[in-house]
Amino acid sequence: MAEEKNLVEVSHLKQYFPVSQGFHKVPLKAVDDVSFTIRPGETLGLVGESGCGKTTVGRSLLRLYEPTAGRIVFDGDVLFDSGEQYDANGEVIRDENGKPVIKNPVKKKMLPYRKKMQMVFQDPYSSLDPRMTVEDIIGEPLDTHHLYKNKKERREKILALMDTVGLNAEHAMRYAHEFSGGQRQRIGIARALAVNPQFIVCDEPVSALDVSIQAQVINMFEELQEKLGLAYLFIAHDLLVVHHISDRIAVMYLGHIMEIADADELNDNPIHPYTLSLLSAVPIPDPETARHSHRIVLEGDVPSPLKMPTGCPFRTRCRYATEQCAAQRPILTDRGNGHMVACFNK
Repeated sequence: MAEEKNLVEVSHLKQYFPVSQGFHKVPLKAVDDVSFTIRPGETLGLVGESGCGKTTVGRSLLRLYEPTAGRIVFDGDVLFDSGEQYDANGEVIRDENGKPVIKNPVKKKMLPYRKKMQMVFQDPYSSLDPRMTVEDIIGEPLDTHHLYKNKKERREKILALMDTVGLNAEHAMRYAHEFSGGQRQRIGIARALAVNPQFIVCDEPVSALDVSIQAQVINMFEELQEKLGLAYLFIAHDLLVVHHISDRIAVMYLGHIMEIADADELNDNPIHPYTLSLLSAVPIPDPETARHSHRIVLEGDVPSPLKMPTGCPFRTRCRYATEQCAAQRPILTDRGNGHMVACFNK
């Protein structure tokens, strides 16, 4: 049986933002050399603390931010390739003048791919235009891509999408401010589904919602995936939510991916010290088990992305750090069954 090809392939993705410091501009390395794949119908969870670059990964993948470097492939088509070449250690190959060797850069126009790749934004309050009715918000992608023959068909499609996400037909002529947070997020989901995409970036879609509403929205994402065969990049803080919905999980710290594994494997057998710390902070519902669990508290503060530590980005807070960790950055290596870890000492 032939192995199923990947729907999304991200290689060496970098997103640097220029920041002024006095008279100079220095790069803020929000995403620095991130690689992962997503298969059709699969959910890859992306977790990490605030400011680690999760949202920037999602937006750069869809080229809402133009990437600084890297390669993005969707369903076999190269959407972006900066043309940089890499050696076996993941380092950029440079010429005698120290400049990166560039070959065959690619920047495709994204409009044809917007139908296949969509995003559900974190804040359902700011991501919906307050001057537009629900019907116009959901219908805007249909208008942009000319996905109906007449106004009757347009309205039928909009009402069908509203029904899919659990909204009533009488909501169509209302404005976003008339809805609760959970209902607004459903409007955002309906808008993303309007173009019948294959892949959706879910950028912390439940973090602004009440816990009771979170469960409803998560269940809806799972039902839609089963019904429509969608693939997700699911970005979140909550490891319990991510473990519930994801097939695989990637753990991110300071713009780098530290560990990727199947959801159950990562939960049962975490290897990277940062993953161990994150999992130790997850609340345990059983009081007896919680009493005997050991909380791993990280020392120190997260370094500034403007002044990244040399070598491993996590070494300044890691109890296992050695001179090797300061000298070079560990690359993701397979520890068996696709469990990838970027660490020298674990």
